[in-house]
Amino acid sequence: MQVLHCLPNQKIVSMNLNVSLGRGGEACIYTVPSDTETVAKIYHKPDIEKARKLEVMVLHPPSNPTASLGHISIAWPSELIRAADGSNNIIGFTMPRIRGMRPVIDFYNPRTRRQHCPLFNYQYLLRTARNLAAAFAALHQAGYCVGDVNESNILVSDTALVTVVDTDSFQVRDPSSDIVYRTPVGKPEFTPPELQNKTFSECDRSTPHDLFGLGVLIFQLLMEGTHPFSGIYQSVGEPPPYEARIAKGHFTYSVNRRVPYSATPIAPSWDILHPTLQQLFVRCFEDGHYNPNIRPNAQTWLMALAEAEDALRTCQKNPQHIYSNHLHKCPWCERSAKLGGRDPFPSIQDVANKQHLKPRPRPKRRRTTTVPRRRTAATVGTSRYVTPKRRSPQLGRKISYNPSNTKPKFYPVLLCLLGFLTLGYLDIVTKFTTSSIEENQYAQQTLISSKSAESKSSFIDYYKEGRAAYKGQKYEEAIANFAQAIQKKPDSAKAYVNRGNSHYNLKEYEAALTDYTHALKLNPNAIKAFVNRGNVRYMLAEYSSDPDKEYKLAIEDYNQALRIDRDEVEAYIRRGIVRSQIAKFSGDSQKDYLRAIDDFNKALQINPNRPEAFYQRGLVRYQLAQYSSNFEQEYKKALADFNQALQLNGKLPKVYLKRGLVRYELAQYGGGKSDRYRQQAIDDLQKAAKISLEKDDMDNYQQALSSICVVVDNKCDTLFQKTSVIQR
Repeated sequence: MQVLHCLPNQKIVSMNLNVSLGRGGEACIYTVPSDTETVAKIYHKPDIEKARKLEVMVLHPPSNPTASLGHISIAWPSELIRAADGSNNIIGFTMPRIRGMRPVIDFYNPRTRRQHCPLFNYQYLLRTARNLAAAFAALHQAGYCVGDVNESNILVSDTALVTVVDTDSFQVRDPSSDIVYRTPVGKPEFTPPELQNKTFSECDRSTPHDLFGLGVLIFQLLMEGTHPFSGIYQSVGEPPPYEARIAKGHFTYSVNRRVPYSATPIAPSWDILHPTLQQLFVRCFEDGHYNPNIRPNAQTWLMALAEAEDALRTCQKNPQHIYSNHLHKCPWCERSAKLGGRDPFPSIQDVANKQHLKPRPRPKRRRTTTVPRRRTAATVGTSRYVTPKRRSPQLGRKISYNPSNTKPKFYPVLLCLLGFLTLGYLDIVTKFTTSSIEENQYAQQTLISSKSAESKSSFIDYYKEGRAAYKGQKYEEAIANFAQAIQKKPDSAKAYVNRGNSHYNLKEYEAALTDYTHALKLNPNAIKAFVNRGNVRYMLAEYSSDPDKEYKLAIEDYNQALRIDRDEVEAYIRRGIVRSQIAKFSGDSQKDYLRAIDDFNKALQINPNRPEAFYQRGLVRYQLAQYSSNFEQEYKKALADFNQALQLNGKLPKVYLKRGLVRYELAQYGGGKSDRYRQQAIDDLQKAAKISLEKDDMDNYQQALSSICVVVDNKCDTLFQKTSVIQR
């Protein structure tokens, strides 16, 4: 590809871009022939707004807080690239090429940290948080907002240096015209309460919005990946998603406010945090819920993290256990024991001998027969950065892991290890040289391998690309393709429906609602648009000050779908779910619960192979048991429904979880079957936890784990060491 490269001295030179490093839904990344430390990002569909935004960014770069270390903290656009076709249009830009770094999640997640950088101890995590705060401080000082704060845009080196990438998606304000170029996307888990369920393309971001996401990232870095709004739901019903918890200000570790969550047993103790950091997290998530302007700014985090790092001490048993001096004993030794020997910060000797990579021994299972005899109706459910001054002289250098000398009899083991190391080396070379762009998010988060965007010319091409991206769960890419399809064919209701589905999966409910409504204007008989719009309204009720209104609108949408087709199974199931939700707050809950059951019955008459219908009917019967004088009969009906659901699909953790809770409650009433129900409850809950881990479904996993603790009389410490549930 022939392009024009605009150099800093205003000279324009021709440049050939031939070697592609990665292709995303929005752009393609190329090597720059004359500079191995620079890459070029070329947009598939450049436009005037992108061009003007890039001009502002190139003219007004933020400062680099780690310039003295020769490191780039912010991968900022450096020079413009124009088309060579005579139009002189801006089609892309150059930026630094970042090598040898990984997403921040690989470091705050104990499992991946153990694999990729096992000597990355708690001081490194604090230093990473400091470097991250420094980058945010530089951006905010220059007047920029990250907007879409999330873990994918933050890269970390094994020396705790940080680089913020995907910067062309940031919100940019032109200082000369005051025009704001917005960030149209955002991840709900990092979005502040005041922006939850908003259409981001219609919102101007501000520094307090970024500071909420920064607080989440720092919390995860210092709390082993635990989200600040993660917790065991202590109320009735299904646990709300993170975005609903954030919208209501339910910070799990709130100090001055009671929230319906308790900390998860697998999370580190809140006490491991330095007291100053605890105060800042409360300001960010609890006080900041009511007044976003009092959230700690990046510079405040910098000073607090420096204070916390100065207060570190080293464990006498394991020098890799570094913790705050306000604690009287090592929390990491305690945590290692709690996790059955899985050390979050393994010793240098264990790393050298590869002990840290060995699987945990499978503990023997014990039958527990003594539990409290009680019945529960609830679901148990400012300094810049230099290399560190002390404690870890290797912090400023690359960490090396040298195995100790091995006797000749271990040659076979060494050969196996050498094979694994070779594979690991090849993997690293692949990821961080020839294709580092894909790993480091210079392109979009998802890459496409089908024909290039330039070759697509028709509605059907874009529509097929959108469907393929959607099936691959690449929802942002799907939205971009469906938008192009709509431009080609504005009267396509199915394109609007599919784009709405993509917005829905990204939890962009208002945008999804708009798409479904437009689809129904084009095609008033689009059944899926009615059903899916009803689903959106059901979700919007979580955030609404008048949820009954949203529930009624949702039911009307399902009714419309059923007027068109009386055999639309999904409409019956979804209407039943909404009715069961209404029943929880209704003055006549029995009537509404029975209407919900009637919907599930109709769905199963049409299609008896829908496990979701059996599961939802079982949930309603579980609720009815709480109010029934013949509760045992209702419990058994619920069990029968859960059994049917699992016969159709034996990999549904939520069904095992609910069946386990029902069996536990039956065990509380005594009788000859009490012990059997209790053991069956434990088996179900362990199965739920195991499948949830396999599917990375942490919400159900945490709820299952908490429920097991209740069944075995809250002996969670013993459970961690002796149960076979936790294998990861």
